[in-house]
Amino acid sequence: MEETLLLRCLGNSPTLRIIDYFLDNGLFDYTKNEIIENLEMGRVTFFKYWKELEQLGVVKVTRRIGRSKLYKLNEENEIVQKLIALDSTLCKKVMEKAVEEELTKQAVTA
Repeated sequence: MEETLLLRCLGNSPTLRIIDYFLDNGLFDYTKNEIIENLEMGRVTFFKYWKELEQLGVVKVTRRIGRSKLYKLNEENEIVQKLIALDSTLCKKVMEKAVEEELTKQAVTA
């Protein structure tokens, strides 16, 4: 699994990995088993941190299919809004730096 900007900046903790997964895959909702498999995270580790994310309202149930619940980030949650803003700012800064480096490289070779 490739490390994202958010994980590089804040650390690769299980809680951040779960949140980051949703930030990068926000168009869909997922079962807990899908999240565990996609993150390649142990079940014990996942459930240790998942409970707190539910209690804080960071994740929410979007629908049920049979006995399975599907989840997404709760974008109405203040914590989630701030993390989305931070992720966007990190992406913007990295992009600005890459553009600046490219322009400097072009100026040197011209």
